[in-house]
Amino acid sequence: MDYTGKQTDVIDFGGETNYEGHAWFQNAPTPPPAPSQPATPARHYEPPAQVIMQNEGFEYALKVAPNVLYSRFKQYGQLGVLGWCSEFGEMIDHLKDLGFQGQMFVSTRTQALRTCEEILALKLPIEMQIVVIYLSSQVSRLRRFLDGDKVFDDYPEPQFPLDPSRYSHA
Repeated sequence: MDYTGKQTDVIDFGGETNYEGHAWFQNAPTPPPAPSQPATPARHYEPPAQVIMQNEGFEYALKVAPNVLYSRFKQYGQLGVLGWCSEFGEMIDHLKDLGFQGQMFVSTRTQALRTCEEILALKLPIEMQIVVIYLSSQVSRLRRFLDGDKVFDDYPEPQFPLDPSRYSHA
């Protein structure tokens, strides 16, 4: 059987619209009036002291974040990394709030991206793959917010066991 298209009835809403005698493109829109005064130059933005302090605080926290992560790993092992990831997630939420308010400085954004690189460059010997994935997802979340168009390829590869029979209890 050959398929020849739609096999049901077509609904007819009436006849064709009659456009006879209509003059198309005859009435050009009127141009907007020329401004009587030259546009005022943009005023220099002077951020409030509180915004400056917030950005400086975030920059400092971002600079020390890789060192804090490393010290937590040395102190508590993989669980220290897990706890640090939770705190880092809270900082990401606050950074996003700052950005959505339009108060994030370029220097804060630059430091946040640099911090992401430094965190992944630590190459911590984490064996629990869920911790590796959680750490990578937090870094990825911050990067997506700061630079959503860029594709990053420096994430650690999860090392799952390839031989599942090694862990079976048969």
